[in-house]
Amino acid sequence: MTGFGRGTAEQGRTRATVDIRAVNHRYLDLKLRGPLSPTIEETISTRVRGAIERGSVTVTVHLASTSASSTRIDTAAAKAAHNSLSELARTLGIEGPTLALVLAQPGVVITADDAESNESDATVIAAVDAALVQLVTMREAEGKALATELTARLGELQQLRQQIDKFAHDIPDRTRKKLQERLKRLLADEVTDKSSDAAGWLDPTRLAQEVALIAERADITEELVRLDSHVAQARSLVSGPAAAGRRLEFLVQEIGRELNTIGSKSAVTEISTAIVEGKAVLEKVREQVQNVE
Repeated sequence: MTGFGRGTAEQGRTRATVDIRAVNHRYLDLKLRGPLSPTIEETISTRVRGAIERGSVTVTVHLASTSASSTRIDTAAAKAAHNSLSELARTLGIEGPTLALVLAQPGVVITADDAESNESDATVIAAVDAALVQLVTMREAEGKALATELTARLGELQQLRQQIDKFAHDIPDRTRKKLQERLKRLLADEVTDKSSDAAGWLDPTRLAQEVALIAERADITEELVRLDSHVAQARSLVSGPAAAGRRLEFLVQEIGRELNTIGSKSAVTEISTAIVEGKAVLEKVREQVQNVE
């Protein structure tokens, strides 16, 4: 599901603004942008993963100081840097280090941002939490709209299942009668053609067994029971409070499997028509399920 959230927090002399954007994605793909330390990145990642299970999510952090920046020099660090650089210069036989070179060494000049890193981290987390609240609220609104759409489509599948059921109860009898009629014609042809090399190959008992087996294979009762169960489970997940996107994807796959099996086993025109309509509805469900949390 898509969504956007912006959070702003201010503590001490630090102001943080965090934008979180989310678009549809099958899994959680998280990107962090901004001046973030590894520790704060891990904290933000944990926060986002606790609120969102699926989606391509981008978190952008902006930091600003609310007061004039101030710096100080760490004298001990400056002396240590000068001694190291001087020793290196003597080894190389070049001129000793300048003041600018010493000041450029890490840890010599300490800014207000360095001194207040803990304050900045707390401010960023507060802004992230505020942005997540907005993002989740927006995604929940979209989720309700998706739930309405999916419930309607799943209702259509249930109606089509009921239509199929009306024509399914006599499929074995229809199949048996059709096969028996064909056998009668075949047997009649064999009787009239006494010279045929195939005469006498038909065993009535064996033929009756084959007819019964074929009629049994044409029965779609089990497929209809599973189809009904899958659709009912999907409707329950859509109306429930928990994240259900991946489970819905699985159920959509299973519903499609049952529709294909029913279509391949049945030669009844009305059922074939209902299967085609069912597949069209299921494709719409499949597209929407990709957007579900």
